[in-house]
Amino acid sequence: MDKLAAMGAFTKVVASGSYAEAARRLGLTRSAVSKAVSELEDELGARLLDRTTRRVTPTEAGLAYYERCLAILAQVEETEAQVSRLHDQPKGVLRVNAPMSFGMMYLSSAIAGFMQTYADLKVELTLTDRFIDPLEEGVDVTIRVGALDDSSLVARRIGSTALTFVASPAYLQAHGEPQSPADLTHHRALIYGHSTAAQRWKLKDGSASISTPVNGCLASNNGDVLRDAAVAGIGIARLPVFLVCNEIRAGTLREVLAPHVPNALDIHALYAPNRYLAAKTRVFIDYLIDRFGKVPPWQLDAPNS
Repeated sequence: MDKLAAMGAFTKVVASGSYAEAARRLGLTRSAVSKAVSELEDELGARLLDRTTRRVTPTEAGLAYYERCLAILAQVEETEAQVSRLHDQPKGVLRVNAPMSFGMMYLSSAIAGFMQTYADLKVELTLTDRFIDPLEEGVDVTIRVGALDDSSLVARRIGSTALTFVASPAYLQAHGEPQSPADLTHHRALIYGHSTAAQRWKLKDGSASISTPVNGCLASNNGDVLRDAAVAGIGIARLPVFLVCNEIRAGTLREVLAPHVPNALDIHALYAPNRYLAAKTRVFIDYLIDRFGKVPPWQLDAPNS
């Protein structure tokens, strides 16, 4: 029996005045309770209880130890209750990380709505297009758009966004509109990222997936830069719809190569695996799923969009 359990057994013996009654209350055998008290006495080097045929009473040392045990066990119980309440009720500080564009366009307003419902929560939001390790940086929830790397993190899908090819009307008037993936080689491409893989765009050709080389005139690791360049007529960009839906609705960008758009990108909330998931994390992810998982604000054919 561990120390706290032995202390609990000892206090039950003192309170009831009987090994047998203490054992009954604890759901243990009398011998187990007697052994726990004996181990405490051996460790302390002091007799804690005087035993008679009719009743067990604490010694002077035992009475002092009993009072300290009651205080310690009460403190442990209160600490456990506080931790339990943190898991049952959304409290404390919720640390969230998200990509820059998605965070500014959608997550900021989502968090404002969330905090109106959960006023006891404090939220720390960091926006970066850099892929962070949430375990190392102490982040509760990390938002990721697109394919996920293998990791020990738990991923819950909170929504998705289509990819689309866009260009400004002025650009299309000056350079013509591509009709097939092969036509992209004759156009100026606005590329996300700086790797060699970014120099090829994945498209659909019927049911097949193809990869087409493109001629990049501008590369950036930020989608806002590429969107603004596309609006300015610099070239064709391949971007998630959430980033360009307002420009498409306003007519400053037009979708091209519609039959060849690649598969949609899933949006996930990632968190550390934990048997006891904190309530603050659980309710926040549930809130995002409800907000973005049904009819997201960037859906072009949504009612009143």
